[in-house]
Amino acid sequence: MKRIIEEVLQAEQKVSTALKQTREKASEIIRSAEKETSEKIAEAREKAREIMQSKVEEAKKEAERLREEKLKQIDREKETLLNRNTHVTDTLVEDICRIVLETELKI
Repeated sequence: MKRIIEEVLQAEQKVSTALKQTREKASEIIRSAEKETSEKIAEAREKAREIMQSKVEEAKKEAERLREEKLKQIDREKETLLNRNTHVTDTLVEDICRIVLETELKI
């Protein structure tokens, strides 16, 4: 009877040791998986940041290109407007000069 009890206790001890080792192994696997997951998330965030930075730079370049294009277009339109209305500008300048001279003569 004593021998059977000792065998049962030994079997329980073996099971207890095996369970402890299994739990430790499971914890190690979980820690490893969590670390790997964390690293993958960090890599994904860095990649996303790089992509966003690239897209922002592209958008800035495109905005600057469009700005330059619009400025050139406005300059062309300004020149065209000035060239088309030279006679109006000349008439205005002449009128202003005449008014100034008339005002000076009255003083």
